[in-house]
Amino acid sequence: MTEPATPAELLDRLKALGITTTTTEHTAAFTVEELDAVAGHLPGVHVKNLFLCDAKKKMWLVVAPGARALDLKKLANVIGSARLSFGSEERLMRVLGVAPGSVTPFAIINDKDNAVQVILDAEMMGGEIINAHPLINTMSTSIAPADLLKFMTDCGHTPRLVNLAAAGRG
Repeated sequence: MTEPATPAELLDRLKALGITTTTTEHTAAFTVEELDAVAGHLPGVHVKNLFLCDAKKKMWLVVAPGARALDLKKLANVIGSARLSFGSEERLMRVLGVAPGSVTPFAIINDKDNAVQVILDAEMMGGEIINAHPLINTMSTSIAPADLLKFMTDCGHTPRLVNLAAAGRG
């Protein structure tokens, strides 16, 4: 198994693609609430990332605005998956090369086998800036949604843009 990409390698790849980003260092943030406390001042949408597996062993990375409440049962229907549950820490590290609390859309740089289906919140992708961890939860990288798609395509992934409001709680 190859070593997962480092934040520096990720940022170098983005730069090589002609993608402009801004990265801000902060104290470790493991939850949306913690991230809001240390990086909430950054403009744009701060994301939450769910690494999920379905009952058929298919893996999913769902990226949504941090404030979006998601019901896993409704989410399965919205994205067309079998019953969903959170992926194990071991699988997360093996497939995406990141630890819990550092899950990010940028982690697909480590998914060489294209094993994870990426779902992006359509409303979030209509904004101007997305903020996500660059493989580690002590930094936040700001990127334009179109540039995030460019990066994902370069990594061999074709994310699906989905209206995740329909998977909300309530």
